[in-house]
Amino acid sequence: MSPFQIIFLIVAYFGVLILISFFTNKSGNNEEFFKANRQSPWYLVAFGMIGASLSGVTFISIPGTVEFDQFSYFQVVLGYTVGYAVISLVLLPLYYRLNLTSIYTYLGTRFGNHAYKTGAWFFILSRLVGASFRLFLVANVLQLLVFDQLNVPFYLTVSVTVFLIWLYTFKSGIKTIVWTDSLQTLFMLLALGVSIYYISEDLGISTKNMFQYLGNHEHFQVFFTESVNSPNYFWKQFISGAFIAIVMTGLDQDMMQKNLTCKNLKDAQKNIFWFTLTLTIVNFLFLSLGLLLIDYAELHNITAKRDELFPSIAASGDMGFAVAVFFVLGLIAAAYSSADSALTSLTTSFSIDILSIETKVKKSKQVVYRKLIHICISLVFIGVMMLFRYVIKDESVIIKLFEFAGYTYGPILAMFCIGMFTKLQPRDYLIPIIAILAPILTYFISWWTKSLFGFEFGFFILILNALICSFGLVLISLNHHQGTRV
Repeated sequence: MSPFQIIFLIVAYFGVLILISFFTNKSGNNEEFFKANRQSPWYLVAFGMIGASLSGVTFISIPGTVEFDQFSYFQVVLGYTVGYAVISLVLLPLYYRLNLTSIYTYLGTRFGNHAYKTGAWFFILSRLVGASFRLFLVANVLQLLVFDQLNVPFYLTVSVTVFLIWLYTFKSGIKTIVWTDSLQTLFMLLALGVSIYYISEDLGISTKNMFQYLGNHEHFQVFFTESVNSPNYFWKQFISGAFIAIVMTGLDQDMMQKNLTCKNLKDAQKNIFWFTLTLTIVNFLFLSLGLLLIDYAELHNITAKRDELFPSIAASGDMGFAVAVFFVLGLIAAAYSSADSALTSLTTSFSIDILSIETKVKKSKQVVYRKLIHICISLVFIGVMMLFRYVIKDESVIIKLFEFAGYTYGPILAMFCIGMFTKLQPRDYLIPIIAILAPILTYFISWWTKSLFGFEFGFFILILNALICSFGLVLISLNHHQGTRV
């Protein structure tokens, strides 16, 4: 595809999103921005959450893992189903019973203000770095493919992109996101379906014998039970998948804010059920696409590997213009669905959790404060990506920052578990110290076990992090008065 064709796609894509924003914007008040007035259809939320769960990194990376790791990632996906069941049956009833806007309000009710602020700051740090990193990767690709050829500087590319995201989210926030996420999910699934269709047709695989073809393939191995030291070991991935779902969906303001826009608990639970079923199928299809890409690359002497495999084949034009168009649309949708919901959830968390505008600001000025915070978060997004591009530069360091941001979910998981399933009352002022020490200790333990014993925690690192933090919370609860569970 030519640079101008890609620019036309981007402009058309954002034009549709802004049009959706125009029709969904009504009052623009905080109730609409934060909760969508709790009037979102559950099926729309469920469909949109698929796109929100598949970032641009995932869109490219899952197919690229098959050549070296077979279908081992599906073990994690199976674990997700258990985690989503916990969200539906345990967490959502709590959130709806307490009528929460920010889920971290619970930590303040249960432990105190220090725990509340710690949970909110850990989420803000993780989501800010994670969303900026995902958007940065896609912006880098677009910069190389398009804007460098037109002599457009990177800072202008990023600034315009973030401005367009701000433009369609600034008024109605989560109410608009629920609708735009659904459109973005549609683009991603179309990209997936069109790619599978054209590649299987090129390989001479009919729809009838697709499952037989997959089952007989040398790279089709789902379960790995041989070595406990392997990061692909079944129980490590399955259990980790369950906890990843609980933490990165159930304890994540970004994902839960969408669920809390449903009319009632029953609708939110239906949303989670159908979302779980659909996401499991979609992940299997992405892995199947990876297997087909391997055979296609071998047949056509394409040497690209891992993350380069899908983009190289799709963008080359060899499979036709339609595949290239839908791939670019799918990649853009995957990247921006993560960024727009992150911008909205960060605005929500900073407004309610950090600045407490609902209690400390006059009602007449709350919308003004929220809009200013929304602008500031947008500028921070641009600043973080500029930091990645011009200051840090080393991609391996940026990836390490992205991985370390994932460590921040461990303390959040520990605080919620101690709060919901025990009567312990940790000393509130010590909770931030424990929450900071836990990820640091986790990192060094992970490095030590890999260096000395060759044991890799893989996705299990989240559980180790949460266990260390939980142990610390138990220690600072000793000889302290018992609290009451909420």
